[in-house]
Parts: sequence; structure tokens; C-alpha cells
Amino acid sequence: MKEMRPISMERVEKTRQEILETIESPELTHEQKVAVMAQKADSLLEVLDLPEGLDELLNQPIDRQCICDLSEGHAPMRPRYICPDYEKFLKQGSEYLRLDPPRDLYEALNNLLILYKHVPSVTNYPVYLGQLDDLLEPYIDTVDEATAKKLIRLFLKQCDRTILDSFSHADIGPRPTKAALYIFEAESELEDAVPNLSLKYQEGVTTDEYMMKAIDCALHCAKPSFANHNMFVKELGERYVIASCYNGLKLGGGSYTLCRLILGNIAKRASGIEDFEKNQLPYVCDIMARYMDARIRFEVEESGFFEQNFLVREGLIDRKNFSAMFGLVGLAEAVDILLEKEGRRRPDGSALRFGHDEEATKLGVEIMNIIDDFNQHHTNPYCEATDGHFLLHAQVGIASDVNVTPGTRIPIGEEPEELIDQLRVLSNFHHYFPSGTGDIFPVDITVHRNPEYVLDIIKGAFRMNLRYLSFYSSNSDVIRVTGYLVKRSELEKLNKGTAVIHDTTALGLGAAKNGHILERKVR
Repeated sequence: MKEMRPISMERVEKTRQEILETIESPELTHEQKVAVMAQKADSLLEVLDLPEGLDELLNQPIDRQCICDLSEGHAPMRPRYICPDYEKFLKQGSEYLRLDPPRDLYEALNNLLILYKHVPSVTNYPVYLGQLDDLLEPYIDTVDEATAKKLIRLFLKQCDRTILDSFSHADIGPRPTKAALYIFEAESELEDAVPNLSLKYQEGVTTDEYMMKAIDCALHCAKPSFANHNMFVKELGERYVIASCYNGLKLGGGSYTLCRLILGNIAKRASGIEDFEKNQLPYVCDIMARYMDARIRFEVEESGFFEQNFLVREGLIDRKNFSAMFGLVGLAEAVDILLEKEGRRRPDGSALRFGHDEEATKLGVEIMNIIDDFNQHHTNPYCEATDGHFLLHAQVGIASDVNVTPGTRIPIGEEPEELIDQLRVLSNFHHYFPSGTGDIFPVDITVHRNPEYVLDIIKGAFRMNLRYLSFYSSNSDVIRVTGYLVKRSELEKLNKGTAVIHDTTALGLGAAKNGHILERKVR
């Protein structure tokens, strides 16, 4: 058994008080209280061999924190993200769950819903629900069309009401299927936040007619988002998934952990660009990588997950398909801070800004090249799925972030006037992130009369090597916060102190207040 380091009584008392506040909270449901209390208990365990210097970078106020562990806890008992092979599950059934292979659509949907209850993650809900159209298409004609549509609608409603976290994600495409069309129809009517949904777009395979149905659905309920299939296949192979926010991972595997660099705060430590690039950034990258190594080592060697869990025993996941995600936020803030420290300005004396000035874009690329080079030279023995290296990830931000822009995005309120100018800037950065990056575009409600406009954006952007795009109508109740979805109506309820069913609504409310996500430029 791993030896635990002693915890101060001050910290114990603080945690006890937080647990009491959780129990008494009128804004949390029973399930949310249980999840929060489990997280508080986990925070009292310290069993990892932590690198020296981590504390001064991790356990700091948000305006000085340089590394964030995204609330994974100090004794990880399972990988953060798990992506089972649901196709294999449907073909073979499950001895552990006493399920035979399904014979019709009724049984296929029922089997999936049962398995979802047994797939863990950092959220305690499954973050990947499968390539739904491919999973359901073999069973779609075992019932008549009206019954198939009703069953899929009920299945999606059940997911929304029982998987209470909109990081839960399903995939469709690139080939048109009946199942996908039924999903679009149901989601447009339901306007629910769960599950998140991605369509893998492949030019020449994904037809325009099919895309128009998908875009119409997106304008009603902010999903599906659109993934550049060719780009993901080139990096991760055909057997990849989009899970959680927009995370590219291996099917039958997932991600052990995700930590993130807060680049703006690292820039605050630097005297200038040279100090940042040669000293501060490499120092923080090294500590975060070794912290992730410690987490992975505990999960694989000591937690027992890969020896005990039935998903492994039945071949639905394999440790060799796992990697880890080396995340970052705040590239925009880092660039702006460093250029200001160097005294570099426009000819008129105004500040250079990320997203608007070529010099800022070039500095952003320099920073990303340093991080990418570091990652290519750091190896972890248990990340076999990605040749021993982590996957870079443009993290979507968290509710408590203030003045921290997700990933490599342009800050809200500072978007270029013309969409094409914004896409040109973004095209410099998407290729760094096989495990996920994306950008979000609310569009004016008049686009309902001309959805071809959105299709043209998607086609043009993917030819520019952008990776992942999301759209929603400016008057939609379901909106995309960063990489997950919430309902405006639920935000309003929670803001008035009424408990709501999905725990991600609280994250969305924080993002609305701190991250100004309701103030994005409407296209």
C-alpha cells in the first residue's frame, strides 16, 4: 500500500467545512452533493511522488497559478477519460453485465444504456457514448421507421436525464446513415444539452445534403460540432474518437490525465520574451510533465484499475490505447503580456494584440513550437498509444478562470471584424492539437434562411487545416460554453438559486460571469 504523507489539521478542518457547506447547499442536487464530497475526500489523500517546485506553480490563486490539475484529485483511481469499444460490446455482449448480443434496435439501445452506467471518468459519467450512427445502423431496419425514430428519441432523452454532465459525447459521420438523420431530427426537437455531439466531416464522403441536415440541427441545439476527419485520421488513425469537449483519443483507450499550463501567468514570471522562452516556459513544462508522469504511474502500477475493471477483462478497453493530455490555456494573454513587457507597439502607439497583429501571431507560433518540441522530447513509458509522448490539448477553460482565454482562441470581445481574418489566425494553431482544439461561432438567426453559409465556412476552414468548429444560433436555448453545452433557461434557474439537473450548468454559469461566453461576436 502506498504510504500517505501527513495532512495538516488546518487543511482537514477546511475540507470538513467545505463538505458541510456542500451538504447544506440548496443549489446542488443529491447526486451533485455526492460527487462534490467524493472529490473533497480525494483531495485529502497525497500519495503521488510530486516533483519539487510543483507547489509554487499549482497551489496558488488563479491570477498566479501556472499549472492546473483540473480537480483530478491526489489519488487517481481511474483514467480521466475512457473510450470503450462499443461496437465490440454490441457484437459480443457482456458476461459481467449478463447481456447477450442484441438482436434488434430495442435491445441495442437498452444494452448501451446499461453499459453507460458502468463507464467511469473524472465526471463519474461516461465521456464517450460511441459512434452512434455506426452502432445503431445495423439494427435500424429491425423495426419500422416510426418506431425507430421514437426509440432513438427516447434513448437520447434518457441520456440527457441520467447522464447528468454535458461532457458526455457521441460521434457520427462521415458517411450518411438513417440513424444519424433520426438523431438530427430528435435533437432538433428535444433541444437537450446531453449528449454533446460531433460530426466527422470528410470532403467527398460527407454529402452536402447530409451536412445541411446536420447544420439545421446545430442551429436549433448547438450540435453537432464539425470535426476535420482527414486531419484526425492522419494523426490518430481510423480508430479515433471525439470525447468529452472535443478531445481526439484512441478508441478502446482514452487519456490517463489532463493538466494544463496557464500561459498568461507564466508570462507574468518572465522579464521578457527571451526569459519566457528559454527559462520560465521550459521550467514549468518540465514540472507539469513530471507531475503527469507521477499520476500515470500511480494509475497503472498501484490503483489496480487495469487489473480489476471488467472493461479491461472483456476487451472493451486496452491500456496500450491510452495516452495523456498536455493542456494549455491563455496563449492570447501570454502573447499580449510579453509584447507589452518588450515595449513593442503599433506605429500609432497602441498595443499589439493577439488575433490582430502579425507580430503577435508569430510570437504565438514561437511559443507553440517550444511546447511542441518539449513534448516531442519528453517520453512516458505508459503512453504507448502515442509513441510515448503526450498529446497536446487546447483546454477549454474552467468556471473560475478570470482573464484566461481557452486554448489558443482570440479573447471574447476582441474577435476580428471579418470572420475570414479570425479563421486565418486560428489556422496557425489547430494543427498542434491532436487531442483537441476548437472554435465557436454564434450565428445570426437569419442564417436559418441560408444555412449554405455555414457549410461554406466549414469547407473553407477545413481546407485551411482548422480542426474543429462549432456553431449555434444567436437565439438558441442550447448554447456551447467552451467545449460543452448548457441551456440558457437552466442558467437562469441556477442563477436564481434553483437546483438544476446537470452539474455542467454551474460551470456554464461561472463561464458566463467570468468568461463572458454570452458576449461572443455574432456572425
